[in-house]
Amino acid sequence: MSDLRPIGLLDSGVGGLSVLREVRRLLPAEHLCYVADQANLPYGTRPAPELRLLVERIVRFLIAQECKLIVIACNAASAAALHHLRTQFPELPFVGMEPAVKPAAERTRSGAIGVLTTQTTAQGALYANALSRFANGVRVVTQVCPQLVALVEQGAPEGESAQRIVAECLAPLQAAEVDHVVLGCTHFPFLIPHIQAVLGESVSIIDPAPAVARQVYRVLETRQMLNDASSTGDMRFFTSGNPMQFSHVASRLLGVPIQASPLH
Repeated sequence: MSDLRPIGLLDSGVGGLSVLREVRRLLPAEHLCYVADQANLPYGTRPAPELRLLVERIVRFLIAQECKLIVIACNAASAAALHHLRTQFPELPFVGMEPAVKPAAERTRSGAIGVLTTQTTAQGALYANALSRFANGVRVVTQVCPQLVALVEQGAPEGESAQRIVAECLAPLQAAEVDHVVLGCTHFPFLIPHIQAVLGESVSIIDPAPAVARQVYRVLETRQMLNDASSTGDMRFFTSGNPMQFSHVASRLLGVPIQASPLH
């Protein structure tokens, strides 16, 4: 049996495209429906109760699009709303983001790891739980970097100005001599070349997006909700912001032409 319904993904902006990219790579037969809530960007500085309302509104839109599974492709939204959404919509599977502290803590040689994230994620229960479960005996340097979100929303530009912003964010991690850096915001994978250039090749960067894509596959397979593997999935994009601007930046980040529609 094939389940033709799409997978829904949501984020405050273009960051969740790093997750969409991995889901697309692993599950090319699946139809994808992506929503960027750019009218309310950024999510990472908003209080949790406000985020729950914003995210629930988008989830209801994705349900109206007949999505069979929804990926909360945003660490801040996952921190604020994932438990709430699972309570509100118990029949619908959700996959969320959690900072990948566990693999970094297991692999560190220096005993020091860094986490690049946003304020809402850093203050959330998901992150606190990950630290208490997996980071015992490991020094964790948490660095809140809202300016990196803004950089990716501009299309992750090259150049000295962008490199300087990244270097300033990473300075505390360099000072702590971390050997693994966890990307705790879905925007940040688009800056991996910048981050690696500053930290050097000896520091490992952990992007959770591939693991999230594998979890999407596992959930769909377990529930027998996969589309026919011989199919070719399509992708639809919506934004509450400027569709032309989103389309331009998303096309640059994904390397394929993107055409977004307005989210009403």
